[in-house]
Amino acid sequence: MGRKHLWTTAALLLAAGCGRDEVAHYRVPKADPTASSAQGAAGAMGTGSAEGLPPPPDASTTGTLRWALPKGWTESRSSGGMRYATLTGAAKGKLDVSVTVFPGPAGGELANVNRWRNQIGLPPVEEAALAKDRKTLKSPAGPVAVFDYTSDGKEKTRLVAGILFAGGNSWFVKMVGDTGPVAASRADFVKLLESLRLADR
Repeated sequence: MGRKHLWTTAALLLAAGCGRDEVAHYRVPKADPTASSAQGAAGAMGTGSAEGLPPPPDASTTGTLRWALPKGWTESRSSGGMRYATLTGAAKGKLDVSVTVFPGPAGGELANVNRWRNQIGLPPVEEAALAKDRKTLKSPAGPVAVFDYTSDGKEKTRLVAGILFAGGNSWFVKMVGDTGPVAASRADFVKLLESLRLADR
């Protein structure tokens, strides 16, 4: 009986030791820091669009902006996001023409003009200077405020942009690129701004 009890005790100690060894070798996988960073960034950005602007409105509930496309120009409509349409001018060279739409004032005229100025390396302007820079065109959709800026430095970039507040939304029609192509396309761009109109879907 004593020997049997001794073997039973040894077996129990051995089993307990094996169990402790198994627990000691369990490993907990480390969290992926890139995944948590991405989730944090997404949460910080929320649903707003780039550059601090509100998200674009649902195009199905807003009027559709129309225009008369200048001769030699082409266009492509976007399926979603900030950019409503991309226009391509007839002039050769670096040139980007875009139409974007945002609900409400979208930060206001001054904030958006200074955002554009910053994009081409120009300092911000005050409200008083903004009034001097603004040219107003008439269009079927309403008055269009037009701003024309050229960057400093050897490699110059020119930006011409129209702002239209219509249908409870802000429409930005912007042309930016090298000074040569922008200058060659400006007259057509102004005609396009003067042709803007809102139409139901």
